[in-house]
Formats: sequence, structure tokens, C-alpha cells
Amino acid sequence: MKKIAWWLMSTLTACVLILGYRTSSATEPALVSETVAVGPAVAGGADPEETTATTAATAAETTVSSNDGTYTGVSAPTKFGPVQVQITVSDGQITAVEAIDYPTSNGKDQQINSRAIPKLNQEAVAAQSANINTVSGATYTTDGYITSLQSAIDQAGL
Repeated sequence: MKKIAWWLMSTLTACVLILGYRTSSATEPALVSETVAVGPAVAGGADPEETTATTAATAAETTVSSNDGTYTGVSAPTKFGPVQVQITVSDGQITAVEAIDYPTSNGKDQQINSRAIPKLNQEAVAAQSANINTVSGATYTTDGYITSLQSAIDQAGL
């Protein structure tokens, strides 16, 4: 009877955790940048060349980007060691991704990650998200990389 009660409670707890898990909380895109142009109104009888020159001279264009900077993701534990990623955001775009911590404790780790990390960095910048392909032979590193990358992206508000 104790085993049945234990199994029932465990199953119920697992179901609650699975159904309550929220993936990305961003339901609408974040405000990345806003452009505002301001210029004089065109008068009915004004010379077109003069109006164009005046408009160009007095137009103000402002770009607002609140998430520029460098963001470091969580250190994601893997079977072979932690993986941590840092992203650089400029004008609302990921401009650089760098793995600042990854397994290098033995020759096999060094061999695998010397090939995998540059590919993952390149894919992350190209995808502008954590939706990147797994590198064959570096599954654990890739999983940790994606976890840390998503954490950094969430911090940046992208």
C-alpha cells in the first residue's frame, strides 16, 4: 500500500511540474529599437528644393536600444564539466558569442571542444537565438551551451 501511495504522489508531482513549466515567457516581441523622424510640415506654395533641404537639415533621427551590452549565461553542468556562454548585444542583435567555460580537463575534451565551440559560436550568431543544431560528437557540450546561451538571451531581453 505504501508503494502505491508513493507512486501515485510521485506521478502527480511530476505531472504538476511538467504542466507548470513555462518555456519562454515572451509572448510578444520585445521593443528592440524605435526610430523617430521629425521635420517641418510642407507649406502649400514652398519651393520643393528648399523644402527638401530644410527637411533634411532639421530632421532628427533617434535610435533607442535598451539591451546593448554583454550578458553571461548560467553555468550549465554537463557530464564532463560546466559550460558557460557570454553574448554581446549591439543594436538589439547578437554580435558575438563566446564560450567562456567548457570542459578541457583531458585530451579528448580538448579535441572535441576545439572543433565544437567555434561551430556553436558561429551558429548562435547566425541564428540570433538558442535554436541551433547539435554538433555531432559533442552532444553534452552542445546541450550545456544551449542552456547557458538561452539564459544569456533571456537576460538581454531578446
